[in-house]
Amino acid sequence: MELAAEAISGHPARHRALIALRAAPSVVLVLSAAVIVATSPGGHFGLALAVVPFLAAAVHGVQATALIGALTVGTYAGLRHWQSEDDTDVWLIKLGLMAATAAVAVLISQARVRELALNRSRDTALTLQRGLLPRDFPATSAAEIRYRYVPADTAAGVGGDWFDVIPLSGARVALVMGDVVGHGLHAAATMGRLRTAVHTLADLDLPPDEVLARMDDLVVRMGHDEVGREPGASCLYMVYDPVAGTCTMGNAGHTPPAFVSPDGRVEVQPQAQNPPLGYGSAPFAPVEVSLPEGTVIALYTDGLLDLRHREADDAVAALTALLGGGSPSHSRYGNPNDNSDHSRLPGARGAHEPAGPGPGADSLERMCDRVYAALPPEHDDDAALMLARTRVLDADHVADWHLSGQPEEVAAARSALVGRMEEWGLGELAFTMELVVSELVTNAVQHAAAPVGLRLILDDALVCEVSDASSTSPHPRRAEPWEESGRGLFLVGQLADRWGTRYTPTGKTIWAEKYL
Repeated sequence: MELAAEAISGHPARHRALIALRAAPSVVLVLSAAVIVATSPGGHFGLALAVVPFLAAAVHGVQATALIGALTVGTYAGLRHWQSEDDTDVWLIKLGLMAATAAVAVLISQARVRELALNRSRDTALTLQRGLLPRDFPATSAAEIRYRYVPADTAAGVGGDWFDVIPLSGARVALVMGDVVGHGLHAAATMGRLRTAVHTLADLDLPPDEVLARMDDLVVRMGHDEVGREPGASCLYMVYDPVAGTCTMGNAGHTPPAFVSPDGRVEVQPQAQNPPLGYGSAPFAPVEVSLPEGTVIALYTDGLLDLRHREADDAVAALTALLGGGSPSHSRYGNPNDNSDHSRLPGARGAHEPAGPGPGADSLERMCDRVYAALPPEHDDDAALMLARTRVLDADHVADWHLSGQPEEVAAARSALVGRMEEWGLGELAFTMELVVSELVTNAVQHAAAPVGLRLILDDALVCEVSDASSTSPHPRRAEPWEESGRGLFLVGQLADRWGTRYTPTGKTIWAEKYL
């Protein structure tokens, strides 16, 4: 009722109604006492005052209820003067009953206030979490995305489950799934901090193991700042490359991903022995797998497995059966005789683009629906599922050249670039990208080590990548007017829409994108 009162307090008429509602218990107390005094009943009509504390408990907080209850008991004691009843023992019993009703009303008011506080905290945490989670994913040619998210159905509040899809350079994409320890507003706020950190680290083009190592340091610092709270979060960070068809992943104590091959076979990645984030100094060795085109990558949280009520092996087996096309009734995810309507669960659903009529889009939707429908009606942990169907860029959209690192090859690189862009029908951008390639290849020849590689990727943007064997990253600087050099990267930044550097096991790659 207090929540409703807050919602209507802005309107003058409703504000007056709210004041009258809050004054109702006191008015009833005064009127009841006046009626009893006027009629001078000789029976037990005075006990009608016992309803006043309960009325106060339904309207006021604990302190106001206790005050009105005390006034009610005092009023009943004062009415002794007008009552014709001479039996003191009976009157004392009635007075004790009146005091007991006032005490019970205070307890009811405490329970009601606590329930309102829990509901307000849960609603706030749920609003915060839904605001921090992505509503939609950016379109990417690397994978088709579908997801489901179901908040916990418990008084403890929502948890810290989160997921994300982050476009990277070179047409790659990062798939992220995490789970923060605990429930409530703190878990949702921690989830938001970790998601922001992942976006920042992904923008630096760091490999999965380094992303998790830096996030581990962040969680450790958060634990030092918040004394008394248990730090910890699990995270799975995957980078899929549609050019090479490979997926590199790092796991920090999270549930392992599942891979559904185009022929329907389901394989679960072996559980990594890495601890969750927050333990410090833990190595997160990356794992690389090759995936055929059309493979579905399934990322999920432990709430989807319902591990509090089932063995881990049984839960994983049930999930793989559902992902492979099995019916929920054939798994231990649901009771085969349960005909309850699971659609009442408040599950979020989404994709990076509207579901189309194609079989691939429908297949992902059906897979999500099968897993979603198998959730138990009551669950005490958040459940998140994200499916990504991989795509591979064909050879017509990728061009590679290997250079020996000699200065005369800069002109050959420009010529090869212009010729391929003419084939792709992008002649109007040839001059701009020719300048970009000229600067990047020249820097690689003069300041880095051979071999030098040049790669063009035709995607939603035209991506130019220059690789070399040096691990030294160049930094743009603002050259003075009298200086003859130092403007190369500044020029690249002005001509390209985005550019950056990522490190590889053999050196580094400098990339630049021009939006089409």
